[in-house]
Amino acid sequence: MWNEPSLNGKRVLVTAGADGIGREITRAFIGAGAKVLVCDVSRSSIDRLASELPSALGCIADVSSEADVAALFDAVDAQLGGLDVLVNNAGIAGPTGGVETLTLADWERTLAVNLTGQFLCVRQAVPRLRRGTAPAIINLSSAAGHLGMPGRSVYSASKWAVVGFTKSLALELGGDGIRVNAILPGAVDGPRIRAVIAAKAQALGKPVEEVTRAYTAQAALNRMVTASDIAHMALFAASDMAASVTGQELVVDGLTQALS
Repeated sequence: MWNEPSLNGKRVLVTAGADGIGREITRAFIGAGAKVLVCDVSRSSIDRLASELPSALGCIADVSSEADVAALFDAVDAQLGGLDVLVNNAGIAGPTGGVETLTLADWERTLAVNLTGQFLCVRQAVPRLRRGTAPAIINLSSAAGHLGMPGRSVYSASKWAVVGFTKSLALELGGDGIRVNAILPGAVDGPRIRAVIAAKAQALGKPVEEVTRAYTAQAALNRMVTASDIAHMALFAASDMAASVTGQELVVDGLTQALS
């Protein structure tokens, strides 16, 4: 019998949890009864989230900064009193263009946020999760984390690495009862994908409408997924309904076989 996942009393950290996918994940976890702390680089986003979801706790942190992450987990201890679920959601789109046009700074910044940020958070989280209840780590990857993506090589490389990190952690931490899964969203409708589409259209010299149609048509369902779709998968992955699910690529992309 299907029951809505319940996370009553669970202590959850969502990185970049004040906007976009992160905000929907935060909303879903609070709705399921969890106590949620979010970090974000934007104070205005955290303030806006607080007005929408007064029970959400918030702090400023750049996950690519070791010092910021250390301070973030001090906040976890002070405001949550422990940790049961880490949602590594923070990520950036990175540059769009042929590999020969990219700078080393573009490459390093994308990896710093999308991959090193997850490592820094996991390293801090694991000792706390070992003391948690039915602990889980959810790493946000992408459909670009198991498919190539022309013009987005840096982003794709970072998201493939997240999948490898996830599978390795699942093996490493399984004996501690810590489940680790990756969510691989397809094109998620919202401001970020619209910015990516605009940049790609400019790089290709094509109309934005044409590139938008290509992004929509790449999925068998012939539409983009929503932030709520991703939040629902995160809720499942953190719940007892997924008690034996670990080391998995949880793909939410409307069946995408190739990326535009």
